[in-house]
Amino acid sequence: MDLSGCAALVTGGSGDLGRAIALALAEAGADVAVTWVGYREGAVETCRQVEKRGRRTAMIQLDQRDPPAIEPAVNDAVAALGRLDVLVNNAGWNTGIPFRDLDALTFEVWDHINDVNLRGPFLLARAAARHLRARGAGRIVNIASVAGLRAAGSSIAYAVSKAGLIHLTRCLAIALAPEVTVNCVAPGLMEGTRMAKRLPA
Repeated sequence: MDLSGCAALVTGGSGDLGRAIALALAEAGADVAVTWVGYREGAVETCRQVEKRGRRTAMIQLDQRDPPAIEPAVNDAVAALGRLDVLVNNAGWNTGIPFRDLDALTFEVWDHINDVNLRGPFLLARAAARHLRARGAGRIVNIASVAGLRAAGSSIAYAVSKAGLIHLTRCLAIALAPEVTVNCVAPGLMEGTRMAKRLPA
């Protein structure tokens, strides 16, 4: 994969998966902007490693629950890197609630999860599409989960949000064709800082 001269925006760039994605893009030759919320140190480290690979980078604070902040964040990435060719919707949020405990799944938690995991990626894709279509080409990759493929995961709201993201990908692929391709990746459990805290040694 040769992305020399390209620029990418990776949301959720402060975590393990976001960093791995950003570094893979940088190693392929792309300049990479990352968004973060709440964990600035992680985003700083991601950007440091992108720069270490000889690529330009930018760090943009973005809370995906705030719709008016999304388009300016995309525009900031374009301003920092000079263009946009790839959007990776990686940022996500979840909290563990057993499926059987329906009362614990409050509307506040439901909205938080779906605002970040589903509405946010749509608004980001819409904002990015304006730049990608203007260039006549582009790529959007949504990071879902195996929890979106079957009734599993650490909460019903999370599983529903990821199922919605998978179907949103199909819809956006139709909406943005032929200039922009839209694809989805649905990872399972992965080694990383978050998982290490949840599993016994």
